[in-house]
Amino acid sequence: MELNTLKSLASSQKDRRILDLFGADPDRAQGFSASTGDLLFDYSKTQIDQDVRSGLVQLCEEADLAGRRAAMFAGEKINETEGRAVLHTALRNLDGGSVTADGQDVMPDVLETLQRMRVFAEQVRGGTLAGAGGSFTDVVNIGIGGSDLGPVMATHALAPYHDGPRLHYVSNVDGAHIADTLRQLDPTRTLVIVASKTFTTIETMTNARTARAWMTDGGGDSAKQFAAVSSSLDKTQAFGIPEDRVFGFADWVGGRYSIWGPVGLPVMIAIGSNAFDAFLRGGQAMDLHFRSAEWAENLPVMLAVVGIWHRQVLGHASRAVLPYDQRLLRLPAYFQQLEMESNGKSVAMDGSSLTVPSGPVVWGEPGTNGQHAFYQLIHQGTDVIPCEFMVAAEGHEPELAHHHRLLLANCLAQSEALMRGRSLDEARARMAKTGLEGDELERQSRHRVFPGNRPSTTLIYPKLTPFVLGQIIALYEHRVFVEGVLLGINSFDQWGVELGKELATSLGPIVEGDEAPDGKDGSTAALVGYALKHRD
Repeated sequence: MELNTLKSLASSQKDRRILDLFGADPDRAQGFSASTGDLLFDYSKTQIDQDVRSGLVQLCEEADLAGRRAAMFAGEKINETEGRAVLHTALRNLDGGSVTADGQDVMPDVLETLQRMRVFAEQVRGGTLAGAGGSFTDVVNIGIGGSDLGPVMATHALAPYHDGPRLHYVSNVDGAHIADTLRQLDPTRTLVIVASKTFTTIETMTNARTARAWMTDGGGDSAKQFAAVSSSLDKTQAFGIPEDRVFGFADWVGGRYSIWGPVGLPVMIAIGSNAFDAFLRGGQAMDLHFRSAEWAENLPVMLAVVGIWHRQVLGHASRAVLPYDQRLLRLPAYFQQLEMESNGKSVAMDGSSLTVPSGPVVWGEPGTNGQHAFYQLIHQGTDVIPCEFMVAAEGHEPELAHHHRLLLANCLAQSEALMRGRSLDEARARMAKTGLEGDELERQSRHRVFPGNRPSTTLIYPKLTPFVLGQIIALYEHRVFVEGVLLGINSFDQWGVELGKELATSLGPIVEGDEAPDGKDGSTAALVGYALKHRD
């Protein structure tokens, strides 16, 4: 079934209300949800019915999703524009047997690196490895993109399990970021981890050199107090980091998929190797589910096709990710990179122009904060914004269980309100009770109408543990892969970030004042002139 056929089906049903689907099928919630273990994905509050779902599943068959999935797990070079395998799943393959890339089993190296990480992390946590001033009280991770967003997100998410040194993250080349971070730390008791696969990322290396100078000036010992996540041993050695403190990963691990390996080292230091193993187990469990479940029962597949339905079929240009968990405050940004860097493409795998919209704008904030910020637009704005709610059945603070019950009630109420809405008649009846009449009653009532029929999904789980977090991240990784297969694009390159990097390099000498802005457009030249004029 082609997307155009699904669009025709959607057009014929455009006036149908989601609430009516529940009226016609009392068991709709059970029929339009999928689960694995204790993770439940409910997509019943969408306009998807059995015919639509059958058509979406047929898309998976016609796109040979099973074949592409098998090729990924088999280590074939499905990242065709870079000639690379896509094997981040191997990083969490704790006991799943061999995984081959370029004719070699990659698992011995993966497991050896993981064991080195465990030893290093426990030595840091236990004080066996220490700084010039004693055991480490703080760890600063310097990276950007996937080398920052993943560990930042996971560190916040797993705060209840954090019993190691304090963690800090520096990503922005803006000097304010590293200055504000280092100002509060002891340079003799701080460990710095520099995360850059090539050890050439300009933002990361600029911050790393600043941190090294700060440490040296403050009496620290950078040879003992620096570690690296990199595959460039010559550059890490030149920087002064001993080889036994360098943790590398292969080019078949993309940055935004790298949290499972050495990029996750600061998280392991924070929560311990056992909890980090549980995180990996959660990801591995989702891999097994993705590889074995039938399409209609497969969480990554159903999450993906719901996304396809909303973006490519119905034309909704953005998607809100709304975790009702304060500790998941960085999850929307993490998924933003995962989705938009992966599927923000306009060219199909064969080099032809994409004939359908590519990935949506992904954004969001935790509830209930978002309710007092942008939910107004979601409920009453002119554009329909599909929402993806996430919530745990139980929090980590039993003494504050009443807080969590209120949080859960708010999450469920928002998805119900988006679906149900409030008609003009209902609004008019409410306002009439306040004594309003005539034109003023009509005017005030119209402001209180909620169109409703706005779709949402809900992912609910018992509690946010390391295992569950691993499940959720792997779920969304595979969702992005499925969407890419159905769109016929390469989800694993990111050429769109290159041009800006190249131009920034060429602008460096110009903004330093060493070169004239010859060949630059009038706007860029004028902005450089302004900056030079007002520089202290």
